[in-house]
Amino acid sequence: MDLKSLVPFRPRSTLAPADLYPFDALRREVDGLFFDFARALAVPSNGATMLAPRIEVTESDKEIEISAELPGLERKDVDISLDRNLLTIRAEKKVEAEQKDKNVHMTERSYGVFYRVLELPSAADPSTVQATMSNGVLKITIPKPPQAEAKKIEVKEAA
Repeated sequence: MDLKSLVPFRPRSTLAPADLYPFDALRREVDGLFFDFARALAVPSNGATMLAPRIEVTESDKEIEISAELPGLERKDVDISLDRNLLTIRAEKKVEAEQKDKNVHMTERSYGVFYRVLELPSAADPSTVQATMSNGVLKITIPKPPQAEAKKIEVKEAA
């Protein structure tokens, strides 16, 4: 039985959630607490801001491709490592030269370190992984290891 069929009505609009159900307000409060907690974890102890680049993971029969948006970073700022089935991407965006003779009125740019670990479906050979970077987009291509084919096992008469 579908649990949604037990609910007699649904909110009319998803744009402005109304407290039609008794625990909606509580759920939103708890969601907000988790969001604030996760945001607090993203600030390292040295006060730098932790960046969270957008990534995209695609898979084909032969390979897994990971794309990460790293605007303002260069190839030398990015470190990639592969340990068994864990792919680690680490990069740092450093503050540009100080502007001593200028008053900064507003800045929305982010500087700091990010560290992202992705679990791959199976272990890959690090020597076959390729990484390229162009126009602030990092592309990592990981060839899939060949699949072991199923082998029929003959059942023999017991001795």
